[in-house]
Amino acid sequence: MLQQTSKQICIYDTTLRDGTQREGLSLSLEDKIRIARQLDELGIPFIEGGWPGANPKDVQFFWRLKEEPLTQAEVVAFCSTRRPNIRAVDDPMLQAILAAGTRWVTIFGKSWDLQVIEGLNTTLEENLAMIRDTIEYLISQGRRVIYDAEHWFDGYKYNPEYALKTLIAARDAGAQWLVLCDTNGGTLPHEVAQIGREAIAKILNQDGGE
Repeated sequence: MLQQTSKQICIYDTTLRDGTQREGLSLSLEDKIRIARQLDELGIPFIEGGWPGANPKDVQFFWRLKEEPLTQAEVVAFCSTRRPNIRAVDDPMLQAILAAGTRWVTIFGKSWDLQVIEGLNTTLEENLAMIRDTIEYLISQGRRVIYDAEHWFDGYKYNPEYALKTLIAARDAGAQWLVLCDTNGGTLPHEVAQIGREAIAKILNQDGGE
């Protein structure tokens, strides 16, 4: 069930992952620790720390912050849904996420049917299962999950019914937040507003207006 909350804006900072994906920029482990502590001092509530298991630096970053925690910010581990045709519990990628020890995890999954078929080389139903299984497994391990709907606006433009199904799968599996990602960056502000309103209305309608 979707619930409307108070008019509070929570900042989710991605400096330590998205912010480093540019040519010529490479942060050391100490750089990442210093940035995280400065963001914590600023009062940022959520700091995305990276993808544990993707590289040794990110693994060490999460280990360091377990030993020397931040004051108030939640450090968030980032990862994709499980791979096609295996169980979430058997995916080593998700084991690395759990080993990071964060309370919150951000999982991204495919929203665009074209990417499911041509990128993942799997079926639309299997993609929905990947979203559900991953989130349910992480929640069963005591994690709280933010779901990033990758390429969501592009997917909605081409196949709105399926894009909505991916959000509903994540919500029903127990995701705390649903994030609509404009991954390609080509959606104009008025389109973001219109499509966002449509998506919320349709999901609420699917709930029977709750």
